[in-house]
Amino acid sequence: MLLVVEQFLNGLQFGLLLFLLAAGLTLVFGIMDLVNLAHGSLYMMGAYFAATFAAWTGSFLLGALMALGATLVLGIVLEMSALRHLYGRDHLDHVLATFGLILFFNEAVRLIWGPAGLALPLPAWLTVPVPILPGIHYPAYRLAIILVALLVALLLYLGVMRTRIGMLIRAGASNREMIGALGINIKLLYTLVFGLGAALAGLAGLMQAPILTVQIGMGENILILAFVIIVIGGIGSIRGAFLAAIFVGMIDTLGRAFLPNLLRQVLSGAAASTAAPALSSMLIYLLMAIVLVVRPEGLFPANRR
Repeated sequence: MLLVVEQFLNGLQFGLLLFLLAAGLTLVFGIMDLVNLAHGSLYMMGAYFAATFAAWTGSFLLGALMALGATLVLGIVLEMSALRHLYGRDHLDHVLATFGLILFFNEAVRLIWGPAGLALPLPAWLTVPVPILPGIHYPAYRLAIILVALLVALLLYLGVMRTRIGMLIRAGASNREMIGALGINIKLLYTLVFGLGAALAGLAGLMQAPILTVQIGMGENILILAFVIIVIGGIGSIRGAFLAAIFVGMIDTLGRAFLPNLLRQVLSGAAASTAAPALSSMLIYLLMAIVLVVRPEGLFPANRR
């Protein structure tokens, strides 16, 4: 029972982190029609900024807030200086240009921080176990990730669906030429959307930094899962990204936790431990393939109204 509850919460926590990354990606892709492979680099930069600012200030929370702001500014500068020139061009141009940005950011990090990874230590009050059920404790920091991600998801949903800026964002996703003709500054809107997406990626990176080593290229593998999530959930759909991220996080975490024991019934222990992560990933890609066949617009397509 203890293992099941812990792994369920681990899956929820990982899924919510994936949502933060995928939400920004699906907004940029769905609204700006921009395939941004460098989104994972913004995730990486959020982690590096957080580790650096926390070391400078001696405060984890202050470092995290500064890192969030720095990633927002970086996203705005990146959109205005490089990505703005890609609008209206072929998706292949997007892929090539943003792949070049991945190489740029990796080398920039290597020059500034060096090839060795960084650590982001947690304050003592986030390292204590918290009782969640009788006899069951869970790390305070992982609970904090769940609560922060849920709060961000709620604010993001309300912002997109219940505010004037959200109305413009949805209108821009539906018919960008029309809102441009109505006098809306479409370039400024795109800059704000990309900055928001960058901030969400940076938030995911800085929250993952204390769990994993902050290192070069850390955003590349997780970016693949983010693309899978927006395909499953529906491009441009916040609700779709949220639910699909939970699905993917649960499948990945529970699969890695429980598949080895099942596979040991037919395989050796070493082979089962090796095969379980691959099988978990295969289940995720199988889900994506089924969605593409049955419902190619995604399980929860964006509501443009």
